[in-house]
Amino acid sequence: MGTTETKKMRVGVVGCGAISDIYLTNMIHNFENLEVAACCAGHLEHAKKKAEQYGIKGCTYEEILADPSIEMVVILTPAPTHEGLIRQALEAGKHVYTEKTMTLAPETAAKLIGLAEEKHLYLGSAPDTFLGSALQTARKAIDDGLIGEVTSFEACANRDLDLLASIFRFLRMPGGGICYDFGVYYLTAIVSLFGPVDRVVSSVRNLAAKRVNIIPGSPEYGQEFDYTNESQVFTILEMKTGVTGTFCVNGDSVINDQAVFTIYGKKGILKLVDPNNFGGDVVYIPGVKDWTQQAVPEVLHYGFDYSENSRGLGPSEMAEAIAEGRPNRASAKMAYHVLDTIDQIMKSAETGAFEKVPSTCERPEAMPNS
Repeated sequence: MGTTETKKMRVGVVGCGAISDIYLTNMIHNFENLEVAACCAGHLEHAKKKAEQYGIKGCTYEEILADPSIEMVVILTPAPTHEGLIRQALEAGKHVYTEKTMTLAPETAAKLIGLAEEKHLYLGSAPDTFLGSALQTARKAIDDGLIGEVTSFEACANRDLDLLASIFRFLRMPGGGICYDFGVYYLTAIVSLFGPVDRVVSSVRNLAAKRVNIIPGSPEYGQEFDYTNESQVFTILEMKTGVTGTFCVNGDSVINDQAVFTIYGKKGILKLVDPNNFGGDVVYIPGVKDWTQQAVPEVLHYGFDYSENSRGLGPSEMAEAIAEGRPNRASAKMAYHVLDTIDQIMKSAETGAFEKVPSTCERPEAMPNS
């Protein structure tokens, strides 16, 4: 986002793990309203090595916070570290955009939102994939009435946690479960399309609390490790608009994700791809009233940008919102509501009953299309 005439916002990146490369690449080369000034990591040597790859400064977090020219901090560390890092940045007068989830608990997220408001600072959070071409295409189709009144939706996906938790240790940490780490993309997409969740009922389980590293060549290969997070979640979501849908994620399957995201309306159906992606086809299936007729599917094209992996779009859109004095779309309040929804999903699995989601949020504004 932004143009060459737009004032660049200087950014400090916190965390130099695997996901940092796509963020750094995009924020440096693809988002003209951002200027990445520095990066830091748990080990200074790691930060300096990453910084050298991108022609920026490698330093400590304290140096980033002390630099008055850095206006925004982008946090790419594991979820258990977010609360403290966000608080430090806000206290230092920086706008903050963080990877998901914002924190591990809704209560701490709410306190950080309060702190940001007190300091008159912006706070944003991933996922930002709902800003991409696929979900914005679906949003326009729904808002334009293409499929008529939405009556229900289904969203489900699979992953292989034996493999992924062998590779990525953060998945074994609090906040690394299939719902918190992966299902959050689906829930954010659902809220962006239909508005806030009213109540949920769910079944949640962990199929294997002990798993075995299956990566040949890994120092842990063949060794058992603890996995105490949720691996399967099956939920009914009732939205405040009255729309009801199902949301299911299964981490005890295969690595080749076979995402299903279908939206049913009185005049037609939309079929989407994995909302962990920015792009992908959105297929419209028109309704027919004569069962002897065959509906002809159509791939929708509305001219929205960001069909490739556009991580960094959230910080860029937030910088634009700051310049224009409007709310950012990947907002902390929406991230808080999604986190609150996940919290109630977990609670419902314990109580065996519908649980009301205490919070709410505004449905974010649609993105402009070219």
